[in-house]
Amino acid sequence: MAVEGKTSITVDFEDLLTHDSQFAETLVDKPDEYTQHADRAAYAQLQIEEPEYAQEIEQVTVRFRGLPASTQLRILGSAHIGKLVMVEGIIVRASPVNPMVMRAAFKCKRCGSIQYIDQSTPFLRAPFACADLACRSKGPFDFVQDESAFIDFQRIRIQERPEDLPPGQLPRWLNIRMPGRDIVDLARPGDHVAVVGSVRAEAPTVPGVGKQRVFRLNLDANHIDVKSKEPEALITLPEEEKKILDIARDAWVHRNVIRSIAPSIYGYEHVKESIMYMLFGGVPKQLPDITIRGDMNVLLVGDPGTAKSQLLQYVARIAPRGLYTSGRGTTAAGLTAAVLRERGGGMTLEAGALVLADKGVACIDEIDKMRPEDRVAIHEAMEQHTVSVAKGGIVATLNARTSLLAAANPALGRYDAYRTVAENITLPVTILSRFDLIFVLKDEPEKETDTRMSEHILELHRRGSTGQAEPPIPPTLLRKYISYAKNIRPQLSEPALQRLKDFYLEMRLAGGESEASPIAITARQLESLVRIAEARARVALRKEIQAEDAEAAITIMKRSLGEVGVDVTTGKTDIDLIYSGKPKSMRDRLTIILGTIIEMEKETGMVEKTALIDKLTKERDMTTQEAEKLITQLEREGTIYRPREGYLKKT
Repeated sequence: MAVEGKTSITVDFEDLLTHDSQFAETLVDKPDEYTQHADRAAYAQLQIEEPEYAQEIEQVTVRFRGLPASTQLRILGSAHIGKLVMVEGIIVRASPVNPMVMRAAFKCKRCGSIQYIDQSTPFLRAPFACADLACRSKGPFDFVQDESAFIDFQRIRIQERPEDLPPGQLPRWLNIRMPGRDIVDLARPGDHVAVVGSVRAEAPTVPGVGKQRVFRLNLDANHIDVKSKEPEALITLPEEEKKILDIARDAWVHRNVIRSIAPSIYGYEHVKESIMYMLFGGVPKQLPDITIRGDMNVLLVGDPGTAKSQLLQYVARIAPRGLYTSGRGTTAAGLTAAVLRERGGGMTLEAGALVLADKGVACIDEIDKMRPEDRVAIHEAMEQHTVSVAKGGIVATLNARTSLLAAANPALGRYDAYRTVAENITLPVTILSRFDLIFVLKDEPEKETDTRMSEHILELHRRGSTGQAEPPIPPTLLRKYISYAKNIRPQLSEPALQRLKDFYLEMRLAGGESEASPIAITARQLESLVRIAEARARVALRKEIQAEDAEAAITIMKRSLGEVGVDVTTGKTDIDLIYSGKPKSMRDRLTIILGTIIEMEKETGMVEKTALIDKLTKERDMTTQEAEKLITQLEREGTIYRPREGYLKKT
């Protein structure tokens, strides 16, 4: 303590229990009395060891870490008042650190003598009368700041962890008071913590009436332990570790994991494969100048009734830290962070869903139904993995290192294969381009598939709860398996690196080398390929990425690009569909029309629509219908306008 300049000493409760079980039990029952004894004993020992430092700090606090069992926030009640408990949860709110007076010095205005009063109530307590026997006046008194003793003080609010929440219940929360400079500001919103402290009950005061009969519970913290934010820190028992290593040795490990993801949902092998890669994730790289994310984002676009929501709910349950939210009832502040006004007048920050799902998976259903102004909030979290807030005088950046699994319905009810992906989904291209993999789930009649699916569904209904499909890896073990695998950081081998490089260059040249050719793939997809290959190596608990991992990554990337990145008019792969919403072929056509309008404007000032269409059909090799459609599109985008009926002009 003396060397580090601390004012407290931490004792492991288990050590106390083995050394003196009687004292440990009494401490839990009467913490207020026995922590004082412990503080005095520690101070007496410090006076022997370091008398000078003891004189300087005047008081030592003993902090107790890790009670044998934690109490759930849900069951915390009147039986726990005055007891020492340990509660676990996520911090959702933290106030700024303020000084709190412990021993106040008051100066009598009549005689000038100073007296000290220990403060224990929420309000500052002044003396009743002057301590000087010659004066004994009832006041007035001045508070002397320099002579008073202060400590740092902070309030936090913790909430139940998503994984501890019973289905359909609202998460419970608890306010915690943290006095002492060595426990304030240790944790931020979004952190998982275990807090040891004494339970207090306080009666809220109604001005002019008095105190209410119903009390509120809160906790006076004695020790706060910030649990590792890594879900990888899940404790695996030796027998579980043996099972995990056995699974990884199986040659069919990838197939077994895929079959363990939502086994009751029929088919969608490629979608389940992409979900497997997303759950295991790539390796994040912290470079001196930039950070490259390791988490993947997957988007499922599908016709109604293609089990998108069921897949999302399953993933939220299976991920070591998963949250599920639906687009319609989600706001920007709820997703990122809200700035709230406290009763005292200050501002505090409350963490939203993406911050709470840090190092986990956030599942957003019906992302197309979100309000555009709320959807913008996801941009930064998807690419930079942070959430920045600048509101009400609070400027902060919180971590949101989360994978995003989103589902959307096509704009016209059903997915139209003859329209581009941007026309099918009402999502801005800025968000589309940030997804590593996009899949389209089409509901198309096909006799053989429909027969097998109907048999699968009817069999599930016939057997009811007893007949659920048995996965090769049970969900609880799969969760531990994912956490275990995340400790591995696979490296690219030479063959795998060469294969990815060859594919990238081949795709870049696929469109041809002329200016008119579309761009088939960009560096963003190359990074996605590396992430997928890393995730596949992790599934098999391999330290090295092999050529087969690179091959599997290329196959699934081709499938994704083949579903959403193909220009429907030319049949070529064109990444601009995802990046700008328009294929290169259409952009070229629009440029031709604009050029023609500018040419004709020089001659006539305004361009007659019929004359323009006539010129386009004769000189530019377009059909009347195509020319009409493209002119309407330019009008809709605001590039051209109608000064009067039947005439056009460039904006």
